[in-house]
Amino acid sequence: MAGFADSLRSIWKIEELRKRIIYTLGILVVYRVGAYVPLPGIDAAELTSAFAQGDPNNLFGFFNLFVGGAFLQAGVFALGIMPYITASIIIQLLGAAVPYFQKLQREGEEGRRKITQLTRYGTAGITMLQSIGYSLFLWGTVPSAIVIPQGFFMISTVIVLTAGTMFVMWLGERITESGIGNGISLIITVGIIAFLPQAFVNEIRQQSENFFLIIFELGVLVVITAFVVLMTQGTRRIPVQYAKRVVGRKVYGGTTQYLPVRVNAAGVMPIIFAQSIMFVPGTIAQFAPNNELMQRFGALFLDFTSWGYSIIFFFVCVFFTYFYTAIAVNPKEMADTMKRQGGFIPGIRPGKQTSEFIDSILTRVTLPGSLFIGFAAILPAFAVQLGLTQTQQFAQFFGGTSLLIMVGVTLDTLKQVESHLLMRHYDGFMKSGRMRGRNR
Repeated sequence: MAGFADSLRSIWKIEELRKRIIYTLGILVVYRVGAYVPLPGIDAAELTSAFAQGDPNNLFGFFNLFVGGAFLQAGVFALGIMPYITASIIIQLLGAAVPYFQKLQREGEEGRRKITQLTRYGTAGITMLQSIGYSLFLWGTVPSAIVIPQGFFMISTVIVLTAGTMFVMWLGERITESGIGNGISLIITVGIIAFLPQAFVNEIRQQSENFFLIIFELGVLVVITAFVVLMTQGTRRIPVQYAKRVVGRKVYGGTTQYLPVRVNAAGVMPIIFAQSIMFVPGTIAQFAPNNELMQRFGALFLDFTSWGYSIIFFFVCVFFTYFYTAIAVNPKEMADTMKRQGGFIPGIRPGKQTSEFIDSILTRVTLPGSLFIGFAAILPAFAVQLGLTQTQQFAQFFGGTSLLIMVGVTLDTLKQVESHLLMRHYDGFMKSGRMRGRNR
């Protein structure tokens, strides 16, 4: 505990890190405030009363979790950052199949800038489509909460929701650039965490007569969290030998280092991508309320505790884990970098054989990671089916997407904080020490 307190004091002493953390918290507060600002033409009291009797165990209650409650409150940030995630998935899929996007990926910083701009345009288009479906959903579900004509309500809803999502995307980019952590992931995480206290209180009320069951639930939750952290941090170390080389009067190399290959090299993005895809069929079904076939298809994705939803979600998580790993990790580039630096894997020839060896290791290591992510993603469904939890809200934190995102984003943010602390430590050491060749 003393070491933790010292770390907090160190964080607060570093001016740049302190400013970044305060800046990040300020932007997250702005995002949370937007969740409580209702859309034009909405009677907030009537809307709250109508949705109070709703079933949280469906697509909309689940989507509401990811946007911090703004969806069922008809807030200006009701769609949150999910359209941006969907646009990113589409752009990355095009990058794997369309030559133009493959060329952009190879153009370095300029190509990334163009891809970012195309992603923004895609976000605006997807948000417009989803906002039309959302306005139809509100008009068909709670017409008594809408106090303006339908046509004007749909137009204003599309404009406000599109502007709100683009503003949330801008907030996420500002956090990534000037704050601490990945802004998009932090925005999703904050929306999820906002539900945790209420979900836990409701679970305690439901289990008020059985205190030991609450302790058991918390114990299982701790064990699941520990396994998620273990899989997130797990690595397969590949030994790399560097040959000795003489540069001037100094000798470099001659040492053995390790190339860490993470079990979950894709991080938290596959589960976010998979969840975004699972939201699409229900959204499409909203555009055809009178089409029985579309409604049946959409109903398959409405109940996250159903076996059909769980099976599809499991395989989508496995697919996106492999897909995003293939995008995020480039074995050929790693092999080329290793060759330029005079490194080689013992028993493996540099170049193509090294690339193939790293690719084979990555494929085998990713398999247990992807299966674990898929299984952890559907744990809430098992918790509900087995009666382990009494409330649907708390079940969503019992493993599942919520826990994976919170653990992954928290670990990534802590790593960035740690890197700032290490950089500060090295700077202070170099400035205070009498190093050779340093001006005094």
